[in-house]
Amino acid sequence: MSRLCSKLKIDVPIIQGGMGNISHAELTAAVSNAGGLGTIGCGTMTLAEVRQLIEATRRLTSRPFALNIAIRVSPHAEQLVELAIEERIPVISLSAGNPAPFLSKLKQAGIQTIGVIASVKQAIKAEQAGIDVLVAEGVEAAGINSPLELTTMTLIPQIADHVTIPVLAAGGIGDGRGLAAAWMLGAEGVQLGTRLIATQESRVHEQYKQHLVQADDLETRIIGREVGQVRRVLNGPYVEALQPTSLTAFQEQTNESFHIKGALEGDETAGYVNAGLISGLIDDVPTVAELFNRMMDDAFGRIERMYRTLQ
Repeated sequence: MSRLCSKLKIDVPIIQGGMGNISHAELTAAVSNAGGLGTIGCGTMTLAEVRQLIEATRRLTSRPFALNIAIRVSPHAEQLVELAIEERIPVISLSAGNPAPFLSKLKQAGIQTIGVIASVKQAIKAEQAGIDVLVAEGVEAAGINSPLELTTMTLIPQIADHVTIPVLAAGGIGDGRGLAAAWMLGAEGVQLGTRLIATQESRVHEQYKQHLVQADDLETRIIGREVGQVRRVLNGPYVEALQPTSLTAFQEQTNESFHIKGALEGDETAGYVNAGLISGLIDDVPTVAELFNRMMDDAFGRIERMYRTLQ
């Protein structure tokens, strides 16, 4: 067993990204039941809503799962940390902000911590602060990204060279080729987001899943760059009509209510859906277990074939 799997008490080196407000209990449990680490993305949900999701997830799995707290996004970050300790959640993922103020309390509670970072500097600081595992996320990923816009291909090996703790790759990964590539770049596993949306256990609207299946390599776009926030989404009528004049206006026009309209209600004229560049490689809607088995088999198979080819 790898040190990553040993730390997180999982069987396969695949974890679920936070995906705030759409990481339903069914999907979170399916990821954990398939041997990975399911994650409840707290997003902007209330403590009561998060507690309900924890209870619902525990009815569907006895395996470990995580909470993702987006520090600058959630108005309840400190209270969510307390909730995680109270509920004895084994792993906490911290993103969109400085995790350092929370780490001592989480460590005292015996909770493993994952930090989502987007540069070597951030990775070094997170390791020095005491983070247990890093998720290095390239600009290929869905949703709000770092304005640094470093790619997964270049980011992973640089971070792996500068830290000693396990690193997971995120952004542009959704099949066995991506998993094998992440290993070769120095990551010990991967975090999936967009690819897990197009699974049978995902509880988003069917239109969202089908849009991903039908997407080609040019179907995603970056919005918000001109006002200082980078977000990757699928093309759609609402997205095409956006003309933000300021960061405040952009954030108002892309708040979670509009994401819910697109992702949960299937209305891309009144809202939008997040999606990563992996969208162009999605062509089916398997179960999570089928996806993970396929990814692991394909990754090992490709590595073995390449080794034989190069001998």
